[in-house]
Amino acid sequence: MTDTTKVAGGVCAPRGFRASGVAAGIKPGSAEKDCALVVSLARAVAAGTFTTNRFKSPPAQWSENICRHGAARAVFVNSGNANACTGEQGMADAVATAEEVAEALGFASQEVCVLSTGVIGVPLPMDRIAEGVRGCAGALSEDGSHDAALAIMTTDTVPKQMALEVPLRSGAVRIGAIAKGSGMICPNMATMIALITTDAAVEAAPLAQLLRQAVAVSFNRISIDNDMSTSDATIVLANGASGAPALAPGSDDFDAFGEALREVCTKMAQALVRDGEGATKFVEIAVSGAATDEDAKAIARAVATSQLCKTAFFGQDPNWGRIACAAGYAGVPFDPSHVSVWLDDLAIMTKGRAADYDEAEAEARMRRPEFAIRIEVGNGPGTSVYWSSDLSHKYVEINADYRT
Repeated sequence: MTDTTKVAGGVCAPRGFRASGVAAGIKPGSAEKDCALVVSLARAVAAGTFTTNRFKSPPAQWSENICRHGAARAVFVNSGNANACTGEQGMADAVATAEEVAEALGFASQEVCVLSTGVIGVPLPMDRIAEGVRGCAGALSEDGSHDAALAIMTTDTVPKQMALEVPLRSGAVRIGAIAKGSGMICPNMATMIALITTDAAVEAAPLAQLLRQAVAVSFNRISIDNDMSTSDATIVLANGASGAPALAPGSDDFDAFGEALREVCTKMAQALVRDGEGATKFVEIAVSGAATDEDAKAIARAVATSQLCKTAFFGQDPNWGRIACAAGYAGVPFDPSHVSVWLDDLAIMTKGRAADYDEAEAEARMRRPEFAIRIEVGNGPGTSVYWSSDLSHKYVEINADYRT
C-alpha cells in the first residue's frame, strides 16, 4: 500500500494548475455557479474515459477526441444544460465553447476539453456560455478548486474534491480531483463527471491505461440508480510540473502512482454514492467465493442495482431473500446451498437458508447510515466490491420534476 498523504487544494494541489467557477445564468432562475474551468500552465498529457451511451453528448464526443490525441491544456464544464440530443448545432456549440476558452487563454481549441451536464435536449445558451468562459478565465486561481467543484454540481448537495501527495523513490507527486454525480449513476464507463490533475510526468498511453484500471474498480463499481448519462466522463491531465522523473511502466514509482490514482478515484466514487439523490444509506456489497472476479462482480452489481434491495435498505428491512434473489439472477453459476449472507458481521442467511438471528438486531444495524452486505457463494477465489445507496421517497421527488 502506497503511503499517501492528504493535502488541501483539490485540482489545484498539484503544481502548475489553476481553477475557477462562476455563475453565468445557465441554470434557469438560479444564481448558483454553473461554469468551471481547470487549466494547466503547461501543456499536459491527457487521458479520459467516456460514456458508452448511444446518445453521447457532443461535448463528450469532442473531449474524447482530444484525449485520444493525448494532450490538452484545459477542461471547461458547464452545468444546468447537458447539450445532448441537440444535433449538429450541439456539436457546433461544443466546438465554439472550446474556441471561446482557447481565445480567452491564448492557445489552440484542440487543447481544450469541454463537458456539459444537466437537462437533455436543450440547446446551449451560447451568450451565457461565452460569459461563463470569460468569467472563469478572469477568476483562475491557485485556490479555485472549491469554486470549480461547486460549479459542476447539478442535483449534488455538496461539492466533492480531494488531493493526495504520493511519495516516490525520487521526489513526490500530487493528484487532485473534483467530481459531480448524484443521479443517473449506473456503471458502464465513468458514470459521472470527474476531473483529475497531477503534476507527475507520464506518457499518454500508460496514463490512459492507469485511468482505465482505476475507473474499473471505482467509478464503475457504484450504483445510485440504473441509468447511465449521456455526458459521463473522467478526464485526467498530467503536466509533469513536479520535477520528479517520468514514470516508466514496470517501475515501483509507476505502480505507486497507479495505486494512488485508484485511491483517489475510489474515494471520489464513494463520495458520489454518499451524496446520491435522496440517499440515506451508504451500503458496501462484498462478494467472495465466486469462480472468478468477474463472476463476483456480476453478483455484486445485481444486488447493488436491485430496486427491491435498495428499497429494503431504505426501509431498514433485513430481507435476505431479496439479496439471494438478486444474486441468483446475476447469470453466474453457483450452488445455492453454499450461499451465506452477513449484515456487517451478523449472519442472516447460512448455506442457502435463513440463519438464526435476532431481527431487531439486524434492523438496528440497518438504521446506521452505513453498513455492509457480505455474500459468500462458494469457495472460489473470485471477489468483488460494489458501493450502493438506498432508494428513498426523495429520489422519486427529485426526478419526478427534474426538468419542469
